[in-house]
Amino acid sequence: MSHTVSVAPLDNRGMEVEAGAAGVHVRSRSSEAEPSKPLVDDDGRPRRTGTLWTAIAHIITAVIGSGVLSLAWGIAQLGWAAGPAVMVLFAAVIYYTSTLLTECYRSGDRVFGRRNRTYIDAVRATLGESKERLCCTIQLSNLFGIGIGVSIAASVSMQAIRRAGCFHYRGHDDPCHASTSPYIAIFGVMQVVFSQIPDLDKVWWLSIVAAIMSFSSSTIGVSLGVAEIVTNRGLRGSLAGVISTGATRVTLSLMQKVWRNLQAFGNIAFAYGFSIILLEIQDTIKSPPPSEAVVMKKATAVSVAVTTVIYLLCGCVGYAAFGSAAPDNMLTGFGFYEPFWLLDAANAFVVVHLVGTYQVMTQPVFAYVEARASAAWPGSALVRETDVRLLGRTMAFSVSPIRLAWRTAYVCVTTAVATLLPFFGSVVGFIGAVSFWPLTVYFPVEMYIAHRGVARGSTRWLLLQALSAGCLVVSVAAAAGSIAGVVEELKAHNPFCWSC
Repeated sequence: MSHTVSVAPLDNRGMEVEAGAAGVHVRSRSSEAEPSKPLVDDDGRPRRTGTLWTAIAHIITAVIGSGVLSLAWGIAQLGWAAGPAVMVLFAAVIYYTSTLLTECYRSGDRVFGRRNRTYIDAVRATLGESKERLCCTIQLSNLFGIGIGVSIAASVSMQAIRRAGCFHYRGHDDPCHASTSPYIAIFGVMQVVFSQIPDLDKVWWLSIVAAIMSFSSSTIGVSLGVAEIVTNRGLRGSLAGVISTGATRVTLSLMQKVWRNLQAFGNIAFAYGFSIILLEIQDTIKSPPPSEAVVMKKATAVSVAVTTVIYLLCGCVGYAAFGSAAPDNMLTGFGFYEPFWLLDAANAFVVVHLVGTYQVMTQPVFAYVEARASAAWPGSALVRETDVRLLGRTMAFSVSPIRLAWRTAYVCVTTAVATLLPFFGSVVGFIGAVSFWPLTVYFPVEMYIAHRGVARGSTRWLLLQALSAGCLVVSVAAAAGSIAGVVEELKAHNPFCWSC
């Protein structure tokens, strides 16, 4: 015989005690009495789960990829004297301005102040609505341009896989012509699928995969470069960089040398371009302690250090291997022919990495438009999410009409523009130059001054303004050099030819 006795709860949870011959058994009714509540952060959003390592993965996914492929060409234009020095200088500037930007994630209290979830939110909260509109135009335009550049880079790598096999079986004298247009279309189809991932926080697994692919392709590129140096029995290149070009070694004019050097500046700036989405990455980090700013500064330091080492290796080894003939894409310019399977593997890794890069760079655009739509039509079926489950509970995700239609349309537009302008080096240089000053230097400096109350005319204020002014000159000059390159390449391009 047994008896059940209800015991008064001590913490609003009931228990039942059952006494019997076999002893006393206690079972809780907490799961029946009170349903579990969803975990949320201080802004009412689902609890963030990002860590130092996921932040590093996001940054590396954003920077190491299409940009690293053009660094050998950039070092070749600047030469041994200026090339590595310029790269280290860009790294130092971007690290410093990124640390300024991390301070602007929260308004007021650095640990518990109101969150600025995006770059645009931070500009609005710190500098006002007029600067917000300017920032919004520049940031979204540049993210759109980066999507185009990434699509071009991925198509060039896919094209290189086909050409490597062609050279292997037909010989190096066969031109093995292949258009990038069909590969741009293939990459676009892939992005239509991946673009349905809800937000940047859910892309963490793709960023980790992409970061691994990036290290793998960079390692293969450096290894092939070292093998080429051994074959050449020495280092190539000069202190001043490229002074002649082409098979006939035509000497560059002074103006051509200047344009190429300026485009190299743009390529290096593009290779470090992650400040544009830094606050969006910071918004994925879990709540304090430690504060998001502390974690993000560590992530930035580690990421910039790692990327700079990889960039110096790829750029310098590529220049040492090919000298003035260094291509604008080290893995696809066909300084390397064999082993063709290893070259194919490296380019396949690049494509996988660029799938992640495209998502990391376009998720802020998706989020901005969808947030505006939700505010304009609250409760509408257009923005309402529906849970979809496939294969039982194996695959579960949410979709909404606007996400499906808008994101698909966006990918189609970037794909179409990439088909019209498949000039990897020049496009990359232009995007890097245009985005470098306003998004990497100007807005972070101005927000930091306003956020920390730096006195106008003080030594710190003057140094920050000098940094901003100097970077503006570099950015304008690099943009001019890249535009000259795009104009030159447009003269020989036929966007409607898929076999040439």
